[in-house]
Amino acid sequence: MEIKVLGAGCAKCKTTYERIGEVIAAHGLDATLTKVEDIMEMLQYNVMTTPAIVIDGTVRLKGYVPSTAEIEKLLGL
Repeated sequence: MEIKVLGAGCAKCKTTYERIGEVIAAHGLDATLTKVEDIMEMLQYNVMTTPAIVIDGTVRLKGYVPSTAEIEKLLGL
């Protein structure tokens, strides 16, 4: 599973990235987590509000920091 957090480095984006990392570690998931701060790459996903979460190439959430429970649901846990 490939997970990307799109965001320009704001506090909300950092929090989202950290929460996803915690969920991955807690559940021992085989996932690659990356942070995308490049505006041009973010535009490829047609994302104008951050943070945004992209899972396996599909934008699954954008515009707010998800709770741990929401992240688990997005990841199918």
